Amino acid sequence: MTTLAKAELLSLSVSERIQLVEDIWDMITEAPETIQLTDQQKSEIDRRLDAYALNPDEGGEWSVVRERIRS
Repeated sequence: MTTLAKAELLSLSVSERIQLVEDIWDMITEAPETIQLTDQQKSEIDRRLDAYALNPDEGGEWSVVRERIRS
């Protein structure tokens, strides 16, 4: 990143920077096939899927978990 680009980014408000990150993330997720996972990441996904298959009722929906964390 050039100094000028970094200075321009730092001149944005926090909310503008957050929006920029969200926009970038949206662009990345439009082409998920381009994201390369490491072997360790693949193993972790498999581990979590196996754990879910053994206990599908364990855990909770994100909205419920988020509210529990916030309260």
